[in-house]
Amino acid sequence: MSATVDRDRVLELVEQGAQLVEVLPRHEYDEEHLPGAIHLPLKSLTWQAAGALDRGRPVIVYCWDGL
Repeated sequence: MSATVDRDRVLELVEQGAQLVEVLPRHEYDEEHLPGAIHLPLKSLTWQAAGALDRGRPVIVYCWDGL
């Protein structure tokens, strides 16, 4: 299931244990990302890379494009 959420909802979800995933390239992640975000670049996202995520916790995927 996917949904668009606002900043307040992201904060709430993170407080409840959600995982933040930044999908932009490394140099953009290094430049600026949300605290605690996991870096999984979209262009190299595989099932193996996604194995870094805890399947028992919600995942919030974000990028800065278009913001």
